[in-house]
Amino acid sequence: MGPSGAVRDDGATAVEYALMVALIALVIFGGVFLLGPNLDLIFDEAAASL
Repeated sequence: MGPSGAVRDDGATAVEYALMVALIALVIFGGVFLLGPNLDLIFDEAAASL
């Protein structure tokens, strides 16, 4: 508690970090899911040109 009796909230808690990690993972998963077939085609074309 702070001097006025209020609870202090300094910094991020473990729950906030877990939410950030989950959101970042969701964005990465969504990007891979949406771009996956296109990336496969791009890499296939690049491999064929070598």
